[in-house]
Amino acid sequence: MKKQILYILKNGYPRAISGESICKALGVSRTSIWKHIQALRKDGYEIVAQPNVGYRLVTVPDFLYPEEVTYNLTTEFLGRTVYYYKEVNSTNQIAKDLALQGAADGSLVVAETQSAGRGRLSRGWFSPYGKGLWCSVILYPKINPVEVPPITMLASVAIAQAIREVVGIKAGIKWPNDICLKGKKVCGILTEMGAEMERVRYLVLGIGLNVNIEAEDLPSPLKEVATSLKIESGQPVNRLHLLQVTLKELEKLYFVWLEEGFAPILIQWKKLCVHLPGLVRLSNLKESWEGWTEDVDLSGALLLRLSTGEIRRFITGEISLTTGYGQAGCLPYGPVPREVT
Repeated sequence: MKKQILYILKNGYPRAISGESICKALGVSRTSIWKHIQALRKDGYEIVAQPNVGYRLVTVPDFLYPEEVTYNLTTEFLGRTVYYYKEVNSTNQIAKDLALQGAADGSLVVAETQSAGRGRLSRGWFSPYGKGLWCSVILYPKINPVEVPPITMLASVAIAQAIREVVGIKAGIKWPNDICLKGKKVCGILTEMGAEMERVRYLVLGIGLNVNIEAEDLPSPLKEVATSLKIESGQPVNRLHLLQVTLKELEKLYFVWLEEGFAPILIQWKKLCVHLPGLVRLSNLKESWEGWTEDVDLSGALLLRLSTGEIRRFITGEISLTTGYGQAGCLPYGPVPREVT
């Protein structure tokens, strides 16, 4: 009921909607309408009651409520079911539990903060309250486990495109899935799956995107390596709009991947890569290598030419950019040029 009342007020914005018309539309009493209006106010919605006129929605809260995420959402299935939390340990963990319980394909788990957010290599993820997109998507693609790695790169392209559309700045990608602005990380992606030998049971695509984090919010160890959209653009960003556009771009590329494979998406990924070609250092938990990035293949593996001339193929690892950064293949960061008419 609360959702229906909210949508009536949204559709009437900025006009006031009479209590009588809401009652007729929903078939309930004025007392019931008043109780739900009070509940919406408690959730942070500013709604004024004008005597002899009706209720008018003034402002909506900066929370990623399911009613807000799904309102005017243009996707076919991504984000149509939303599990919202003020705080969780990890949206990926919640999403995995929900997937095992049979949650709908495309379900979105979103939280205002995470107490134990995780990135790649089991690293923690800084997730301050209400200042980012901390979310996970549940998917059930009919694929083999070996086909999974490219979806993380697919997601990085979708998020970079959403940032450009909503914020108007270009983001680059560092293999395999870090999204960067001016050399600092603004978003990380963590893909996890439940699988059998030849069948993926579910995929969970976790996204941690720093949106409205201030420079002073960042812990000291992160100040040199992390940034946010607000820091780089100088303006606060509408998280809800960014989430909806991200879901739209992600679904579009997901359908391409299922129908045409990774090849057309890899072309877009390479255009956004900040070190292809470039001189990099690649490390794993045991050793590291320096070399020239030759290519990324259709499986998502990085081809690195070592100083010996040998080309080695890596499917995982952590890249740091060396003196090659800022040369060929790197993006000119800054505002997207606007067409003059």
